[in-house]
Amino acid sequence: MSPRTPKPADDAALEGGRRRATINDIARIAGVSKKTVSRVINRSPSLRPETREKIEAVIAKYGYAPDPQARGLAFRRSFLIGLIYDNPNPQYVVNMQLGLLDGMRGSGFELVVHPCDRGSTTLVPDIRAFIERQKLFGVVLTPSVSEDEGVAAMLREIGCEYVRVASVAVDEASHSIVTQDRHGGLLAGRHLAELGHRTVGFISGPLTFRSSHERRGGFEEGLAEHGLSLAAEHVAEGAYTFESGLEGAAKLLALPNRPTAIFAGNDEMAAGVLHAARRAGLSVPEDLSVVGFDDFQIASRVWPPLTTVRSPTREIGRLASEKLIGQAGEDKRDPADRLPSLVARESTSKPKG
Repeated sequence: MSPRTPKPADDAALEGGRRRATINDIARIAGVSKKTVSRVINRSPSLRPETREKIEAVIAKYGYAPDPQARGLAFRRSFLIGLIYDNPNPQYVVNMQLGLLDGMRGSGFELVVHPCDRGSTTLVPDIRAFIERQKLFGVVLTPSVSEDEGVAAMLREIGCEYVRVASVAVDEASHSIVTQDRHGGLLAGRHLAELGHRTVGFISGPLTFRSSHERRGGFEEGLAEHGLSLAAEHVAEGAYTFESGLEGAAKLLALPNRPTAIFAGNDEMAAGVLHAARRAGLSVPEDLSVVGFDDFQIASRVWPPLTTVRSPTREIGRLASEKLIGQAGEDKRDPADRLPSLVARESTSKPKG
């Protein structure tokens, strides 16, 4: 038996993890052309299954991953997607990022993140500079920057692909994901009314956010189903932060005719309401019922755990990235699966008496 032929030094370095595999390495080891490997990477249907499987096995063995910048040069476009946000809630941003990454997995696209201030006088040129500097393929815009028509007009002008996530339809369906915040607010109003609350309060998010108005509108619709209305003195403006929820609740709980239940526009503010209730010597839910919105981690970690409206932020992020890069296949689930839903926990009960 002849002695085994040693592996070329380059292959030994690859297997030992001392050198990163290139597309040329994958093509040579698989015995195919570089163009064929490229077709596998880009999910071209014009390949025999056995050829695809052989190349994918080599890619997996050597841990090959295409370089986004190099692919951009080869295809005359970038494989980078930008998340542009001005949301004050860190957990919203994290959940959105996770969803975007879910939708991008296996596509070769990478994510870059850009916070901004919608109130800035240089908002549009700043975003344009970010896109051009990174040579982005496209961007996902979240509330409230997604509601800015100046930003959308600029994206169309420079030919940048985009998807706008918003509480209402702000663009064509191909460029928009609607989060149905009004429906979530309706569920909160309906829940408190069905428990028997007649004097209720509401703490909104920033009035520059369309979601603040949609959640309030839905809340009032849910109350109206039971012949109830929201009094002006029982409304406080917040900022989607814990501190603003604490401040707004302190104001409402100091009223002579204080509410027996408060719906806060997000979970961070609802946590502030719980803190304000304790400061005021009130017990939740015996003296005050509290409802939040989002169902982020904080909702199940405070005491008592929050009744809240669950908004599928991560799922929405996945849909946004799939829509952006054109991967979205036919979704056979009922659209209602992505609507907000009510999660009842220990922070709500029937009012005393």
